[in-house]
Amino acid sequence: MPNEPDLGAPILTPRLELVPLTLAFLEVSLADDRMAAAALLGASIPPDWFDDRSIMGIRREDLHADPGLLPWLMRAIVRRDDRTMLGHCGFHGPPGMPHLEPHAPGGVEMGYTVFPAFRRQGYASEAVRGLMGWAAAQGVPSFVLSITPANAPSQAIARRLGFVLVGSHDDPEDGLEEIFALPPL
Repeated sequence: MPNEPDLGAPILTPRLELVPLTLAFLEVSLADDRMAAAALLGASIPPDWFDDRSIMGIRREDLHADPGLLPWLMRAIVRRDDRTMLGHCGFHGPPGMPHLEPHAPGGVEMGYTVFPAFRRQGYASEAVRGLMGWAAAQGVPSFVLSITPANAPSQAIARRLGFVLVGSHDDPEDGLEEIFALPPL
């Protein structure tokens, strides 16, 4: 019988390691214990990470409710050559969430943030490709990105990766977002 994939393992791309952010990592990050966070991640962490406690809290609650979601939630974007966290990426939940049905049946919604000092170097595109490759290997057929109309760089990335605008919605936290979907692979 073939070995089952380790769904909690990092996703490797040519330059990056997409490392699942564990409950322990989120707890020490929320406590602002920067040394413990860096030790758990095995990478240096820029101060930018500690600025968005809202998303950390959301993902901590998600993992408290269902630890099995770990591979489907937030991952650190770590540059492999110097072990620096460049940002974070991940899925908004497991495949097949009901709100995705109209645009990506059985699919997943992805998101990413590259910290300002590391932007415009192709890291976001590489991370999204890594996420999609991993998810496709798990049987995920389609993908969604929700991007605010003012975020021209992310919209350009979505289009370069083959995503097409399929609608919009009003996000309670982020306001108007345009929905980009990648046709099934």
